[in-house]
This record gives sequence, structure tokens and C-alpha cells, in this order.
Amino acid sequence: MQPTDAAEPEQSRQIETTRLIRGPRSLVFRAWTEARHLDRWFGPRGFTTTTHALEFRVGGVWAFDMRGPDGTVYPNHIEWREIVPVQRIAFRHGAHAHDQAAFDVTVRFVDRGEQTELTLRTVFRSTAERDAAVDRHGAAEGAQQTLERLERFVDEFQAPST
Repeated sequence: MQPTDAAEPEQSRQIETTRLIRGPRSLVFRAWTEARHLDRWFGPRGFTTTTHALEFRVGGVWAFDMRGPDGTVYPNHIEWREIVPVQRIAFRHGAHAHDQAAFDVTVRFVDRGEQTELTLRTVFRSTAERDAAVDRHGAAEGAQQTLERLERFVDEFQAPST
């Protein structure tokens, strides 16, 4: 990964999305740890996710494809950088292992009683890269939609069986 622009404050290079999700923090965290869960909710509305490899541990990798509504396949590569069970996950996200445009993501889980406050914070190398992700790829809206899908997944997971 290329160096960040140290002259730009981190706040100007980030996208932050917070959502209150009905469900215990342990369950919301668990949704991030297994391919069978991630494949059901990860990504914006209209996208599907297919996991090729997942090793949920610090230094481990999640290799997956996201297929857009138009059929375009987007390869993705995540390297887990920090895992604090039920509290925090940090990872580097790019298209492949040596992607120079990879960005850093932190997911924070805060217990709010019967709910979990989840904050997804993405930091790009520069404001220009952040702006391009927002303008060309709908990154801010995509993050919101991804957390909406996570909330629906957690709701379905908790629903009583009939």
C-alpha cells in the first residue's frame, strides 16, 4: 500500500456509518466471523457475495467476489488486522493482496442493551481517493446499505422457527 497523504487530516479521508441493530453484540459480531453468514448479508443492496477463503484471525484473509446487479464480478481481498471479540474488528480491504488502492476499515460494536451500535469507519489514503469512492462507487450509500442488510440478517437469525 502506498503511503497516505500526511498533510490531510484523517477525518477528511474517511467515511463513517453508524447503525443501531436489534440484537445482542455477540450475535452481531458473530455475523462477521463465518462465510455462511457473510455471504448472506455483506455488500450493498442488489449485490451477492461468494466466499472463496475465510480465515478469521489476525493476519488471516477473506477472499471473496461480489457480483453487482448488472452481473459484474468484483474480486475482494480482506486481511484481518485486529480482532477484539465482540468489541472491534480492523482490516485492510482491496481487490487483491497487493492492491495499492486498499483502504483500512474499523468496525466497532457497542452494547446498547437489547441492541448493538455498530460503527463502520473506512479510511482512505487521501481525500481524493475517498471522494472517488463516494462519487464513482457510491461508497457511503453502499456502507449504509450493507449495514441495513446486516440488520435484516440479524433479525432473520433471531426470528423464531415455525
